[in-house]
Amino acid sequence: MHPWQQSIATHTTAAKQAVSAIRDGEFVWCHSMGATPYVLLGGLVEHARERRDIQLMQLHTEHSEMLTRPDMQGHIKNRCFFVSGCTRKTVNEGRDEFVPIFLSEIPKLFRRGEQRVDTALIQVSPPDAHGNCSLGISVEATRAAVEVAGRVIAQINPEMPRVHGESFVHYSRFDAMIEVQSPLPEIHPSEPGEVERQIGENVASLIRDGDCLQMGIGDIPNAVLKFLAGHKDLGIHSEMFSDGLIDLYNAGAISNSKKRKYPGRIVATFVLGTRRLYDFVDDNPDVVLLDTEYVNDSMIIRQNNNVVAINSALQVDLTGQVCADSIGPQIYSGVGGQVDFIRGAALSEGGRAIIAMPATAAGGTISRISAALTLGAGVVTTRAHTHYVITEYGIANLRGKSLQERARALIAIAAPQFREPLAREVRGLWGYSL
Repeated sequence: MHPWQQSIATHTTAAKQAVSAIRDGEFVWCHSMGATPYVLLGGLVEHARERRDIQLMQLHTEHSEMLTRPDMQGHIKNRCFFVSGCTRKTVNEGRDEFVPIFLSEIPKLFRRGEQRVDTALIQVSPPDAHGNCSLGISVEATRAAVEVAGRVIAQINPEMPRVHGESFVHYSRFDAMIEVQSPLPEIHPSEPGEVERQIGENVASLIRDGDCLQMGIGDIPNAVLKFLAGHKDLGIHSEMFSDGLIDLYNAGAISNSKKRKYPGRIVATFVLGTRRLYDFVDDNPDVVLLDTEYVNDSMIIRQNNNVVAINSALQVDLTGQVCADSIGPQIYSGVGGQVDFIRGAALSEGGRAIIAMPATAAGGTISRISAALTLGAGVVTTRAHTHYVITEYGIANLRGKSLQERARALIAIAAPQFREPLAREVRGLWGYSL
């Protein structure tokens, strides 16, 4: 049994008591990512056996597999603003629900009363001398949920870092609480492969000293960071960051001195990685975690000059339409903050918006660059928003390009074995040769 599973088993009775006020049909917000209050969720599962139709709203959650067990059907329905490995199967089977929405818009739903929040389940640090607990490594939309929820139930965990920014909640706000010392979920980075390293080098070639970066988690962002150690005065204004940023910070490449919003500080809305990362952000005045309504606001993002937004895709068609949330009609992830930052970077003085992805999938048998998106695929970033598309084979700049010019540029960075078939498909679809 893993330590986190042991924590659930040990504290289920107390957790069930803490959530006992939750009634049938309530809309419950769950603190997400590495801050997932999984011990409280264990108690909620037990409590829900006696309840019906609890709507559990969430982003990506960790250690939450118990929420999707078949015996929870009719008791808990996951209402996902972002789909994770835990909920992917149940969403696509129709047992749970997916809500496509920009991450910047979720707090607005709560604050404007468009989405009811009856209860917020959160995980926080112990209170300081003034009675303030920290939301720790994940502020995201939870800040707004805590503001508007009818009740707040807290899992107080000494393992949770005290992080600066919009993370503080006074303990008097809690209607119920449990104290549990339990390990935070960790995501350990893997070493980027040759394809990811080449993509990282291509992306890094567009980054200059003094740029303000947004990037996510995974092999490609980690590979990009490895090529930036020699840069100077980089800034960070990003939805999230992971362990790869620490080495770049320690190398002196990040100063945040050129930023206009929160100069001198790394800005994000959550972090997700290893304990090393959580220790890095703990009481670190150089890091602030803020509400997504602010961090992901394109009008805020654009006020920093030279913003470079680096995002990924599952598929890009030859007109530049980007699918990032589904494989055909099967929901894979979510809209997230991609468009927030793509647009913010485009509006930023000197900004660059990048979609970076491997040229192929399924062991090289499928081209991610396609003549047309797969039937049912969702367009997250429109063709009018797309600027740079990068694969291991090169860089396509689509800004201001015609459909024919876009098709030629994208075929040039597709895997070689797919270039001629793609050109034939263009002739079949649109009747012109490239």
